[in-house]
This record gives sequence, C-alpha cells and structure tokens, in this order.
Amino acid sequence: MHIKECIMSAPGKAILHGEHAVVHGKVALAVSLNLRTYLRLQATSTSKVCINLPNINTFLSWDVTKLKQLLPDSGAELGNVNELDAELVRRLRDLVGVSNGTLDTRSMAILAFLYIYLSVFAGSGELPSLTVSVWSELPTGAGLGSSAAYSVCLAAALLSASGTIPSLLSDQESTARWGEVEMELINRWAFQGERIIHGNPSGVDNVVGTWGGILRYHSGKITPLNRVPMLRILLTNTKVPRSTKVLVAGVKDKMNKFPSIINPVLESVNAVSCTCEQTLSEMTNDIPTPEHYNILEELIDINQHHLNVMGVGHPALDTLCRVTLARGLHSKLTGAGGGGCGITLLRPETECSVIQNTIQDLRDCGYDCWETSVGAEGVQQHSPLAVKEEALEVLARY
Repeated sequence: MHIKECIMSAPGKAILHGEHAVVHGKVALAVSLNLRTYLRLQATSTSKVCINLPNINTFLSWDVTKLKQLLPDSGAELGNVNELDAELVRRLRDLVGVSNGTLDTRSMAILAFLYIYLSVFAGSGELPSLTVSVWSELPTGAGLGSSAAYSVCLAAALLSASGTIPSLLSDQESTARWGEVEMELINRWAFQGERIIHGNPSGVDNVVGTWGGILRYHSGKITPLNRVPMLRILLTNTKVPRSTKVLVAGVKDKMNKFPSIINPVLESVNAVSCTCEQTLSEMTNDIPTPEHYNILEELIDINQHHLNVMGVGHPALDTLCRVTLARGLHSKLTGAGGGGCGITLLRPETECSVIQNTIQDLRDCGYDCWETSVGAEGVQQHSPLAVKEEALEVLARY
C-alpha cells in the first residue's frame, strides 16, 4: 500500500448562545474557532505505527504485527462507520492498559487514534506503518472542541491515506477541502472518535470541526447555517476548572425548585439564540451595520445575565465581563460556565490598541487570551507552505 504524506487541520468550537438551555430542548448556536489542530501523517518503513502528541507530552509506537492480532479473522467485521465496535474498544483498552473508568486525555486520545486506524485499514488486508503527529492551538479540557478537532483530523488523514477519500492537493493548490459525501464520511468517523473519548457526545463538536462555520442545534437536530459572517472575538480561558456534569445538574435542580422562574429564563435564552441567528443572516445578506453589532452586543449581555441566574457564572467570569466592558467590549461565558472560557465580541472598528490593552488586562488577571475569529473553515488538507509556521515547525520535529 502506497501511503502519501498529508497535512490536515480542523477548527475548534465555541457556543455562541444557548448553553444549558439546549439540554432542555432549546436552540443553541455553535461556531467554529479559527484556532486549529494540525496533523501530519507520514509513511515509514519501520513496521511501526507511531503517534506524537507534543501538547500532552505523549509519544508512543506499536509494532504493526502486534496490532494485526487485534483484528478479527475477517476484516469485513470492522470498518462500520455507523456503529462503535465494543469488542475492538475492549481489546485496545487491554493493549494500552486503560481500565473502563479511565477518562484522562492521554488515554482517550490514544484509544481514538488506534480505533480509527484499525477500523479504516481493516478492510484493505494490510496495516501500513506510519507516523502521525498532532499539534494544536486549542487548550485541552476547556470546552473548545479540542478532542473533536483531533478526531476530525485523524479521520481525514487516515481515510485519505487508505484511499477511501481522495488526496486533494495538486501542484498548484495550497489548501483544499472535499465534497459533501467525503465530508460526511469524515464526520461520521470523527464521531466514533468522540464516542470513545466522551462516551455519549451530542455530535455538535465533530460537525463544527468538519464543516466549520456556524450551526444551529435543537433537540438533536444539527443544521449548518449557510453563508455566515466572520466575526472577530477575544477568547479567554480563565483556567478555573469546572465539572460540566455538576453544572448541568445544578441547572436542573433550579428548574425543579423554581420552575416558574427558570423556565421563562430558558425560553428567553432560546429567543436570544433565534434573534442572533436572524441578525447573522441579515449581516450575511446585507452589508453589516453598526446596529447589527449593537444587537449582537445586547444579546451577549442578556445571555450572560441569564446564565448567572441559572447559577453557572463564576467570579472569574464576572471579572472578564467587567475588564472588557471597561474597554467598551461585551463578553459572556461559552460552554458549561463555572469558570472555563468566555468570548468577547470585537467590532470592525475596534482599534488595535484597545484589543492589545484588553488582552494585557486579562493576562494580568492570570487568564490566557487570544484574538481570533468565529465562522472559520472546517477540515482542510494543506501543502506545507500553507501551514502556519509555528505548526509546521512543531510537526517537522517528529
């Protein structure tokens, strides 16, 4: 089997509006972040399969012959993109030495890689020796879709290497993406990776990582929004740890205790999401105006207050909102809350000095902060010349 070297990237994700309300059947808007995960796949002649994950200091390899022993007698039993093979997952857990209750980032990343690798190549009758190296601009465990971006990159690279989907780049191209059929196959395999990592994911993160842009999530139905505007934001990680499970349970408890208070709040959050969706559509169809940005800023403030009412705020997030508002900028939490990350909208006319001073103010608070954008492209294949210098430098080491 001839394996072509390839470089892939996929974006992270943030929730624009609808956190927690989405759990109770309301609309949420998820957006792609222009902070990306990069993957480089190389063929080798070592008869080994290697994975390099410098972000989490993980560098491992396995003999191809040992991995072949994990396959069933008939390769046709594997490769089902619609169903997770529980027996293969069990075998891989035994190989890696991971118990059923283990959920650490390193172990889950390894299992997802080996699962997709074996499943994709099982039907070919041959397991190739190769090296996969991954580097990400996204922090892990921050609710920014880092695991989904990783799974999307894995799926795209391994499907391309196996010949299941075409390698896209010609000599004249620097970046390319696939058609709908190939993208859906990437998305489905990435979802299997997400299932291994998270157990029962919604599917939102891998859809954002695959297609990019902005999507609407409502009662299990995922609808990408066509032609969305690129919005500049600051993304801030307060670095305050939180438990999504505990926060979701807390909102449920408030609903049970104060249904006449919390249910209208959830309805209002739903209206915020729908109004934001309508505003973004208007900005796409017409020239964005200052009034459009006024509406987006007001919606951010309203939603943040609602999230505090639900009990998922945190003093660190209050500080984020206060510091950015002092510079004329509007912020809200994104994701589970209780710490974690927040987003700050930047208007087109926001001066560079304001942005840089705000970033410094937030870093002085002990937070990490990046200027980025939402609505970024989904999974892509790149030539080396089209990859960020920092990413290429890291990937070239392995």
